[in-house]
Amino acid sequence: MEIVTIIPAYNEEKTIGNVLSVLKQVNEIARIIVVSDGSTDETVDVAKSFGVEVVELEENIGKGGAMKAGVERTLADIVLFLDADLIGLTPSHVLSLLKPVIKNEAEMSIGIFEKGRIATDLAQKMAPFLSGQRAIRRALLDQVCDMEIARFGVEVALHHFVENNNIKVKEVLLTDMSHVMKEEKLGVWKGMAARMKMYWEIIKYYTHSNSLRRED
Repeated sequence: MEIVTIIPAYNEEKTIGNVLSVLKQVNEIARIIVVSDGSTDETVDVAKSFGVEVVELEENIGKGGAMKAGVERTLADIVLFLDADLIGLTPSHVLSLLKPVIKNEAEMSIGIFEKGRIATDLAQKMAPFLSGQRAIRRALLDQVCDMEIARFGVEVALHHFVENNNIKVKEVLLTDMSHVMKEEKLGVWKGMAARMKMYWEIIKYYTHSNSLRRED
């Protein structure tokens, strides 16, 4: 059974090295693929310095498209998706995400932040299905046909797919973990604007997918 980790990244030079350093310690992971979604900083160089596979997209196409680009480059049995801006990630977190899928306890696992930072903990408790940390069987990913158009709504796309097909999902608590917030990366106003854009893309995809379900 082959396991690959795919990390979509856009201008994450400050944090992606920490994530890759942890993944390198997990023997169960056969390959690590970083997909630079049109990054303009040193994300690509940092990733390459760890000796991992790097896919460079010429322009920013959104998280869903970046994830899809990574999936297209592997036939691994299990795909682990991680965000590039994680804080506090450890090898035990990675293994806890993989275990339910490896042990056939679930077809997909979703990581939920706990005891990390109040803002990120609250956000994930309110909408756990929006977490970017998840392990999923490749056979299921092949059936999710609209990942690339979902942009930041990709987690909603995955949620709708497993919900509509009665696929077993297990939530995994990731204690003492969090991520860098957009307001910290970009400054308060630009960060808030980026967050609103992300939420709009999620809502837009959610509305679109619901309308398709009603037509069916």
